[in-house]
Amino acid sequence: MDLEVSPALTIPASELGWRFSRSSGPGGQHVNTTDSRVELSWNVADSASLSDGQRLMLLTRLERRLVAGVITVTASEQRSQLRNREVALAKLCDLVAAGLAPEAARRRATKPTRGSNRRRLAAKEQRAATKRQRRRPSAE
Repeated sequence: MDLEVSPALTIPASELGWRFSRSSGPGGQHVNTTDSRVELSWNVADSASLSDGQRLMLLTRLERRLVAGVITVTASEQRSQLRNREVALAKLCDLVAAGLAPEAARRRATKPTRGSNRRRLAAKEQRAATKRQRRRPSAE
C-alpha cells in the first residue's frame, strides 16, 4: 500500500521497509507470543519518489532523525500489529509532511503601543498600592 503524504508526493510501498518485534510492557501471556511492535524505515537519500529539492530539504530538516539517510519510525502503542502498522504509517506521513512544509514567515519585531505601555504601568502601580496596603504599619 503506497503512502500518500501530499497530492504532490506518494511514497511507493516498495520503498518502505518493515520490521516486527515483540512489544514491551503489560499484556499478559499474549504479549510474549506476538510480534506487535512495528518499525517502519524509509531511505530518504535513495528514494526515487522525491525531487532533488525535496530530498535536500528533508535531509537537512530531519538530519537528527536520520541514520545513514534512512528514517525509522516505531509504533508499539496498540495491541495489534495491524493497528501499529497504521500508526507507523501516520507517524511517517506526519514527519515527512512537516519536513516538506514551507517555513513560517519570520516574526517582525514591533514596539508596544504607548497606550499598552501606559496600561501596563498603571496595573503595576495598582498592584504595588494593593501590596503597600497589606504591609504592617511602621512604628514611627
